[in-house]
Amino acid sequence: MLQLNYRDARPIYEQVKDGLRRLIITGAIKAGDKLPSVRALSGSLAINPNTIQRAYEALEAEGYAYTVAGKGSFAAVPEDVSDGRREELLEKLKSAVQELRYLGMTTEEICEILKKEEDER
Repeated sequence: MLQLNYRDARPIYEQVKDGLRRLIITGAIKAGDKLPSVRALSGSLAINPNTIQRAYEALEAEGYAYTVAGKGSFAAVPEDVSDGRREELLEKLKSAVQELRYLGMTTEEICEILKKEEDER
């Protein structure tokens, strides 16, 4: 499910958050699915439960997850992802497009990549 890289400069909670986000956006964890409990995930990854809790809180702040008291954490529907996260991703996309154009890619080539990605969904 999740793999941690202890040589990665990012904190462990960010790796957990990013891994869970990737599972959610790829559909491996579907909207409304229950996320593993903090205790279960911390046990399987052999890390402190507080680290998992911090990752879940960060996912919730971005809108990728929500918590139901006494029930656990669940994957959110895409419409619930925060506008801030969308803006952050759009800025990254703009930056990537600018760099690709600098490196010689045409707008048509970039659009073709995006179309291919959409067709694979």
